[in-house]
Amino acid sequence: MNADHSPLFCDTALAARIERAEAQLIATGSEAARRRRADTEGFVTPLAGGVASFAEKGSPLNKVAGLGFGGVPSAAALDEVEQAFAACHSPVQIELAHLADPAIAALLTERDYRLTSFENVLGLDLKTWRERSTPTGIEVRPSGDEEFEPWLNVVAEGFAHPDTQGVPSHEEFPREVIARAMRDLTAAAGVTRCVALRDGVIAGGAGFRTTEGIAQLTGAATAPAHRRRGVQTALLSYRLAHAAAAGCDVAVITTQPGSKSQQNAQRQGFDLLYTRAVLVKQT
Repeated sequence: MNADHSPLFCDTALAARIERAEAQLIATGSEAARRRRADTEGFVTPLAGGVASFAEKGSPLNKVAGLGFGGVPSAAALDEVEQAFAACHSPVQIELAHLADPAIAALLTERDYRLTSFENVLGLDLKTWRERSTPTGIEVRPSGDEEFEPWLNVVAEGFAHPDTQGVPSHEEFPREVIARAMRDLTAAAGVTRCVALRDGVIAGGAGFRTTEGIAQLTGAATAPAHRRRGVQTALLSYRLAHAAAAGCDVAVITTQPGSKSQQNAQRQGFDLLYTRAVLVKQT
């Protein structure tokens, strides 16, 4: 990191922009899952500036995202969302930024939501970012449609075997569920894919999506056999360069607290912008 690095300050306006992008991503992926299945289960419901989503049983897209910057949801709106999740035999999971309206956390506590975990949202000011060299022995390149299955395989494999550094995730998803969610997101949400090769072998894959000047860094994973070799760093540098070239002013990444992913991001100059509390209610 440069000695003159100035941390990126996140006010409520920037947090609202990031959370809006997150809600759009979740909604688009969930709608793609419904089209793929061609059945009536599932929903995408607007909720006080955010979105409530159920894609399919066990999906990482089953959540309420983006809540907190469009007013406090009414009791009737929350009733409707909770009933919809109950009809799908799923708990309600709300990811609430700590910069959101404090009245929402109080309301959810009164409705028997329980704090389950946290996740960190980190950001980088792309206007001042300077590209860094790719670690020796690693090549990163775009991944076209003809390479979708190998890309999907390495990303799903990486997510199915999470890194053990830091606070463990409260969620675990089967490999096939992760693969379907990634397929839905890349097919419908405008995610650009890339792969990292180590000694000519696909060692990792990642994606990114741009909206409203925000570059969302999504789906980065390294195959277990290639970890601690600079693959994540290479994938991160590649996506940042392309996001900056696309005119984005901020790049964001979501990580588990204290994880290797967070460490890699901070080494690239990312700053911790805010934390999301993960609140869950059994239905």
